[in-house]
Amino acid sequence: MCGAVIYPGTVSILHVKTTNMDGGLLEPSLYAIKAIAILDNDGNRLLAKYYDDTFPNTKEQKAFEKNLFNKTHRANAEIIMFEGLTCVYKSNVDLFFYVVGSSMENELILSSVLNAFYDSISQILRKNVEKRALLDNLDAVFLAADELCDGGVILEADSNSIVQKVAIRNDDIPLGEQTMAQITSKYGQQVSAATDRVLQSAKDQIKWSLLK
Repeated sequence: MCGAVIYPGTVSILHVKTTNMDGGLLEPSLYAIKAIAILDNDGNRLLAKYYDDTFPNTKEQKAFEKNLFNKTHRANAEIIMFEGLTCVYKSNVDLFFYVVGSSMENELILSSVLNAFYDSISQILRKNVEKRALLDNLDAVFLAADELCDGGVILEADSNSIVQKVAIRNDDIPLGEQTMAQITSKYGQQVSAATDRVLQSAKDQIKWSLLK
């Protein structure tokens, strides 16, 4: 038997009810996600967000991440039951992406969240999904994670919508809180546009002077 869970935002996901050990139905929960993480090819944390107290401190979180990486970095599967949790993951070049839910969580929901996260990061990095590019755009990657999930609740599962919202939020960041890369990119584009206008004006002036 299935129940439809409508998450905040535009996404509607079918959440399959599961049974507990006594055979009773468990009602679907809005709090589908326990953690999202990106690790490098040595198992080191690049981004991690935890949404409950399953791992209450950084030490326990990093130990879980390292153990999870050791279990998955050479595996061909895309899902694993690990330490009583359902973990879905995918890798590209030197990055590993993970989405973690409870042992009762619907794997399809976790996979849809993982795919939305990965695809949005791919768009942000212009399909150059590797560690160096990610570190150069880490602020935008964190914003994408925030647009994807808040407090364990799925907000958005469409990568295009996530990227659009990240772009809007990036434009709203105060100058003092922007990274040098963001400032350079933003004002570099403005300077480039201004230079184009100046060159066009110069060309127009030369053209009119020749016609006189």
